[in-house]
Amino acid sequence: MKTVNLIVRILLGLLLLVTGLNKFLNFMPMPEMTGPAQEFMMALVKSGYIMTIVAIVEIITGVLIIINRYQAFALLILFPVMLNAFLFHLFLDIEGIGGSLMALIFNTYLLFVNKEKFKAILTA
Repeated sequence: MKTVNLIVRILLGLLLLVTGLNKFLNFMPMPEMTGPAQEFMMALVKSGYIMTIVAIVEIITGVLIIINRYQAFALLILFPVMLNAFLFHLFLDIEGIGGSLMALIFNTYLLFVNKEKFKAILTA
């Protein structure tokens, strides 16, 4: 099971690092979006800060997950970002759902694997 955890952790970390860096360096073209998906994404970009914060969160959490430092904290910070990415694709751009679904599954899996680390914040 440790091997599976390691593979999932490295894949999630690399996915986050690459997508986060791409938001700054634009080394992978963004897929074409139309309609409400394009309007929503343009609103985020025009805000001037949302996509920058998402990129920074992806890069920092990706590095923390890869090097296995503060992993539980990184996974907790990352979860709402990945959930939002998944929901965006589910409701506005279903064709692009693959990456966000994979990231959400990996994030959820690693949260579950690390559930003992969250006991203190989950007790009444």
